[in-house]
Amino acid sequence: MATKKIDAKGKKKNKEPMHIGLVKNDPYLQPYEEAIRGRHDHALWKLNQLTKKGHRSLEDFASGYDYYGLHRTSRGGWVFREWAPNATEIFLVGDFNDWQESEKYQARRLAGTDNWELRLPKNAMKHGQLYKMHVRWNGGEGERIPAWAQRVVQDDETKIFSAQVWSPEEEYVWKKRAFHPKKNPLLIYECHIGMGQDAEKVGTYTEFRENVLPRIAADGYNCIQIMAIQEHPYYGSFGYHVSSFFAASSRFGTPEELKALIDKAHQMGIAVIMDIVHSHAVKNEMEGLGNLCGDPNQYFYPGDRHEHPAWDSLCFDYGKDNVIHFLLSNCKYWLREFRFDGFRFDGVTSMLYYSHGLGEAFTNYADYFNGHQDDNAICYLTLANLLIHEVNPEAITIAEEVSGMPGLAAKFEDGGFGFDYRMAMNIPDYWIKTIKELKDEDWKPSSIFWEVKNRRPDEKTISYCESHDQALVGDKTIIFRLIDADMYWHFKKGDENEVARRGIALHKMIRLVTAAAINGGYLNFMGNEFGHPEWIDFPREGNGWSHKYARRQWNLVDNQELCYHWLGDFDRKMLEVIKSVPAFQRSRVQEIWHNDGDQVLAFMRGDLVFVFNFSPTRSFTDYGFLVPTGSYDVVLNTDAKEFGGNGFADDTITHFTNYDPLYVGEHKEWLKLYIPARSAVVLKKN
Repeated sequence: MATKKIDAKGKKKNKEPMHIGLVKNDPYLQPYEEAIRGRHDHALWKLNQLTKKGHRSLEDFASGYDYYGLHRTSRGGWVFREWAPNATEIFLVGDFNDWQESEKYQARRLAGTDNWELRLPKNAMKHGQLYKMHVRWNGGEGERIPAWAQRVVQDDETKIFSAQVWSPEEEYVWKKRAFHPKKNPLLIYECHIGMGQDAEKVGTYTEFRENVLPRIAADGYNCIQIMAIQEHPYYGSFGYHVSSFFAASSRFGTPEELKALIDKAHQMGIAVIMDIVHSHAVKNEMEGLGNLCGDPNQYFYPGDRHEHPAWDSLCFDYGKDNVIHFLLSNCKYWLREFRFDGFRFDGVTSMLYYSHGLGEAFTNYADYFNGHQDDNAICYLTLANLLIHEVNPEAITIAEEVSGMPGLAAKFEDGGFGFDYRMAMNIPDYWIKTIKELKDEDWKPSSIFWEVKNRRPDEKTISYCESHDQALVGDKTIIFRLIDADMYWHFKKGDENEVARRGIALHKMIRLVTAAAINGGYLNFMGNEFGHPEWIDFPREGNGWSHKYARRQWNLVDNQELCYHWLGDFDRKMLEVIKSVPAFQRSRVQEIWHNDGDQVLAFMRGDLVFVFNFSPTRSFTDYGFLVPTGSYDVVLNTDAKEFGGNGFADDTITHFTNYDPLYVGEHKEWLKLYIPARSAVVLKKN
């Protein structure tokens, strides 16, 4: 749309269009500005509706967990409420009434609503007892776990899940009252509580707090991203088939033990974000929301959109206010009750498109604005970001999204979705493809450099070489792609063969070039920093319900006789170097040089110069780069002996630039280095 202004002669003339911020930042989006404004206006309309035209905040709206579910009353009794529009009768059954229906435990429908309520005296139930709803509807009945249950446990023998009355005499007392996440840059350690220990069993919140958090702090990460927190029936789902959205998984311990973990992390300066799953839900009816009260579509889309075709799960109906209320309340619950510092939203691509992104190429901007997008889901994600940052302005939100939807991590006022970061999912795909398909001699520094910094300039990203996705059975981690079975026989110091030496060198280089080019944050999955061997395979019938591959063998990195500690030590030093530059992620990435023939790349950030020689065979003496005049000291070298390298270069000497009269006005001189084959070095300007 254009506006009018008056010129010097008093005539009206067209002024430049007042583009929305997203389009201002990317003129190629101009043909789709109407669609972008439409999405923005839709979110504003829904926000206005939910907040009653601003008479209450979005945070006030998202307080369903205080109303629904089982709670103590101010007088010490109990109140239970559930949204169950299709129910005809609801009873609570449990340890307190021998699992038998009785009039005392029968809920009643509140007049003029779809809500059911049951009020009970203090002695009607007690902390620790198990219970469920027995729901009747026209044509059927069944036992169900309440949708808003905040504690769900599984019987060790029968494997049946039940809700649990949870009202300990003493509430958890937080030791760290206020916490402010460090984001300069955000260094994320992706982790899983259950597999976070050496023993072949399910680990606990307490074990993680005592044994793993100190490792993460010592390694230099300032944020943990915890998977599988929301209760899920099948352990092997990695937490992605959620049944009870408000219950912290009891297989790892109690809610208080999870709070103690988060509290301890905050005391150590580590932010805690949760891998939240709002993209789908488990199909199970006994444990989940699949058929809570005789209506399979109560929470989920009807018809062809009901089930996810690839995930064997159910798809939320984001067009229903009650579903939005449920999910927004879920976001607020984890922020308020457990003091999580934010979320990584899983499966965002699946939410955005009617096709769930399956079979889509996404080759041009038209693919993002062709009418195949779920405007309800887009609206929900936008509201979720507004809510989260209303509850905690310092909160961290990350979108796991593979299609490249523009504006995902752009500000809401600019027409974006409001995420703080998006996952740079192109990078691990690139490394897998490169390692699988190209000989070492064909690795091109220009392609590597383009890929690790390929992002929208107005959106921050979380860069990573590999996450848990690449560690699962059926895939391979980078270290296994590089070394494979030789890790079993040639990873003792002194016994390395050429395959192992190559893998150790490239593992470090791949991580360094990825982390050095970040514009927001960097992520690593636990254990991958030291090249954890083997895949992740959760207990299942096919492996005899073994936990052997669902653990982390910390003993390997602790053993100074093995090569793993070289990789772990390098990762720690790499993060230390990155953090030595204030606001590293905001410093400009300045290319100094690349030569695909030599396989050499050099770039600068702040006072740091990063130099890579990807050639497997050629070392270079006095290889020159034009850099700002001065002296430079080596602060990190992948080829150093302390990191399993050859130690060919003398890193103790200071490098002085060499005068060149051709570049006097540019204040640049030649920095000449010896760069061994398959190595990288980082220098800091004095």
